[in-house]
Amino acid sequence: MTEQIKYLLDEKDIPTTWYNIAADLPDLAPLMHPGTGAPITVDDLVPIMPEAVARQELSREREIEIPEPVRQIYAQWRPSPLFRARRLERLLDTPARIYYKYEGGSPAGSHKPNTAIAQAFYNHEARIRKLATETGAGQWGSSLSLAGALFGLQVQVYMVMVSFHQKPYRRLLMETYGARCVASPSLETAAGRAILAADPECTGSLGIATSEALEVAMNDPETNYAGGSVLNHVLLHQSVIGQEALAQFAMAQDYPDVVVGCAGGGSNLGGLTFPFLGEKLRGGRDVRVVAAEPAACPTLTRGKLAYDFGDTAGLTPLLRMHTLGHSFVPPSFHAGGLRYHGMAPLVSAALDANLLEAVAVEQSRCFAAGIQFARAEGIVPAPESTHAISVAVQEALRCKEEGRSEAILFGLSGHGHFDLSAYEAHLGGALRDEGVDQTRLDAALAQLPALADA
Repeated sequence: MTEQIKYLLDEKDIPTTWYNIAADLPDLAPLMHPGTGAPITVDDLVPIMPEAVARQELSREREIEIPEPVRQIYAQWRPSPLFRARRLERLLDTPARIYYKYEGGSPAGSHKPNTAIAQAFYNHEARIRKLATETGAGQWGSSLSLAGALFGLQVQVYMVMVSFHQKPYRRLLMETYGARCVASPSLETAAGRAILAADPECTGSLGIATSEALEVAMNDPETNYAGGSVLNHVLLHQSVIGQEALAQFAMAQDYPDVVVGCAGGGSNLGGLTFPFLGEKLRGGRDVRVVAAEPAACPTLTRGKLAYDFGDTAGLTPLLRMHTLGHSFVPPSFHAGGLRYHGMAPLVSAALDANLLEAVAVEQSRCFAAGIQFARAEGIVPAPESTHAISVAVQEALRCKEEGRSEAILFGLSGHGHFDLSAYEAHLGGALRDEGVDQTRLDAALAQLPALADA
């Protein structure tokens, strides 16, 4: 038996269009203007993003053309490989067929450049000179910094305070690409100063960092905001992952029964799974989709489906999403890319329509699965990706118990080379699981905006 099988596509097989699941999901709730209570328009969004991106955000068109300059840059690492994890299958002694789509071959080491390159391209075309953004673990900040270097844009990144100190090499990677990285909350913005005045020891959150980046963009006509997850256009750009996987499963003469993705804001999960769900919604084969989220930030499993702000200071439009409350600050666990209070509206709508299910996983179990995977398959996964691996292993063991030979696909969203301090903590027995205090969660949900129950 071959130890490992890799399914590779050619450069010509890079998708020519992005897939927009909004065309296949009925009755989607619109973004809402927090001031007027009316649906957001393109004109409302263009002060902080290019018109082309604003139109993609609100689009219900199923296929949107990928600009050729974006496809040319994609070709540096796309199409990304699909692997059959035979060594892991043998280790688990499972009849399941386990596949993983590996996004760690991009220059930044994750799936995030799929949208960073697109957003930088559209901003360059709109003659924007600067971009401001937030980042958790640093995968998104690294990716936008890379894209900024390729298109000649200045990039300023507000990095969640705890990750800024946990992951110094991510900051150094951003600076190597020419970006400026600031620990958030910072004293540079009104939003940051207000947070620090209330809590000088605040460890930060993606919501706070988003507020700081948005404030910069809103106060400088030369600066636009670029987001790495949650928004519709981000999940649109990430659909290249699942589209390629569909073609690679055709090569393998197989089809997944279960697709698993880690879930923080929704970009990796949506990018991998939405093309499969689109096939299902249009009369194709059935598939189970499982979102693997951290137990310390259980947006899908313990959050409320409501209109909420995407940032702590309340600068964004109102998004109907599963949320823990925009003021919620998660515990300081190591999967920094999953420490977001809300979930993409498109993912939230899919969960509400019973098109996917969600599982919350403790980080100790995730790192144990990540190490098991690394020793079997040779790739050290990002902490975020270990959530998907943990659930995929659980599904494979279920198949063993039930005697079922199912095909399981999971997204390996990036490598963990800059996250080895977290592995060190786990191997040394110093990594502890973080819970969510119900009193704090209730307090955050009590601060939802007035439109929350609409």
